[in-house]
Amino acid sequence: MRHLYLYVEGQTEQTFADTVLRPHLAQLGVYLMGCVLAEHSRSKGRKQRGGVSRYEPFKRGLLSLLKQHDRPDVTVSTMVDLYSLPKDFPGYAEAETRRVAPRSRVTALEQALAADVCPDPARFLPYIQLHEYEALLFVDPVEMQYFYPEHSDALAELRRVAEAHESPELINDSDATAPSKRIIAQFPDYEGAKVVVGPQVAEVIGLDRLRAKCPHFSDWVSRLEQLGEWTPGLENAPTD
Repeated sequence: MRHLYLYVEGQTEQTFADTVLRPHLAQLGVYLMGCVLAEHSRSKGRKQRGGVSRYEPFKRGLLSLLKQHDRPDVTVSTMVDLYSLPKDFPGYAEAETRRVAPRSRVTALEQALAADVCPDPARFLPYIQLHEYEALLFVDPVEMQYFYPEHSDALAELRRVAEAHESPELINDSDATAPSKRIIAQFPDYEGAKVVVGPQVAEVIGLDRLRAKCPHFSDWVSRLEQLGEWTPGLENAPTD
C-alpha cells in the first residue's frame, strides 16, 4: 500500500484526479490522499493558489507538501501544464531547444524539476502535461456533445483537429492554438465552465482511451500504478 499526494495546477486537474485517477489507483493499492493546488504567490502572508506563474512559489509549496508528508510510504507527484510554464522553471532554456520534439522537451523539464526538488523517485514523481490538460479531451472531443448537444459543426471542427495529429499531446501550445484555446474558440463558455466540463468529458472518454492516445500521460499513470508494488528497501521499486 502506498499513499499519494498530487500537487496540481488548478481545480480542473484536481477534479480529474479525484474522479478518474483515484478509483483506478485504489484498486492497485495506491491511495490518492489529496490534491493540493499549486502555490503561485503570497500576499500579506496569505497563500494564493492555482496556476503556475512563477517557479519560486511553486517550488516553495511543493517542498512544503513533501516536508508535511515525509514518510517512507508517501509519494508526491505533480500535474501541471507545459503550456505557459514560467521561464524561470528549472531546465527551461535547455528544454526550449527541443521544441521540435515535444516528448523529449517535457521529459527534460520533468528531470530538471526532480533534480531541483527531490531526486528520489520513491518520494517524488514529477509530471508535466503535454501541452495542457485539455489535450486529453481531444482523445474524443465529440464526447463534449453532452454539454453542447446542438453544436455539431463545432464538434466536427474539434474532431478534425484531433484527427490531424498523431496524438492529442502534440497539439501545439501557442496562444491561439493550444488545446484549451481551440475549445474556447468553438465554445466560448467553456472558459468559465472548464472545472465542470473538463473532468466530466475525460471521465466519459475513460482512462483506457486516454492512455491509448496520450503516451506521455500513460507513462505517468503506469509509474503511479507501480507504486502499489513498491516495498521500501526491496528491488521491485519503480525505475525510469
